[in-house]
Amino acid sequence: MKKSLTKKIRKLNIATHRDLGYFFSSLIIIYCLSGIALNHVDEWNPDFIINKTVISLDRVYVQREIGPQIIKELGNLVGKNTYKVYDFPTPDQVKIYYDNASFHVNFRTGTGIYESVERRPLFYESNLFHRNSIKGWKWVADIFALLLIAINITGLFILKGKYGLKRRGVWLISAGILPPLIAILFTLA
Repeated sequence: MKKSLTKKIRKLNIATHRDLGYFFSSLIIIYCLSGIALNHVDEWNPDFIINKTVISLDRVYVQREIGPQIIKELGNLVGKNTYKVYDFPTPDQVKIYYDNASFHVNFRTGTGIYESVERRPLFYESNLFHRNSIKGWKWVADIFALLLIAINITGLFILKGKYGLKRRGVWLISAGILPPLIAILFTLA
């Protein structure tokens, strides 16, 4: 009787581990990609690609002549027909705002910097999940975290014998706790 119950529990454990693993495999990959991107936020922008282009002006401008017609002429230099708004950060500069772009023109130097912004494919969407930026997603993320714990625990009991938890597993689990402990010790020191 006891052996039969143990077999049933073992079978249920393996099935739970397998099915949860399959079900969450895509989300695990999304979180991993996003985690890598967010780990390097000081080195690159994980959400957006920012393109900057220096444009030489074809003539000299002064602030008093700048109006909608000149703003449209400047827009033609960067391939933009319509603008949202423009302002003058200083008397010898104008900044023109477009959808997902801006053109900062310096009258004194006769140059402008056109800056466009676009979402970084795959990473932008992944980061929405990782940062819980989607309304109500935190509850899904909490359930996901709990079920990742379940996947981990059920995985501990799949193998038996020398590769199981009681032999090889206990050593690998012990070794796996060392990196976070060392990091905490160095952080607190």
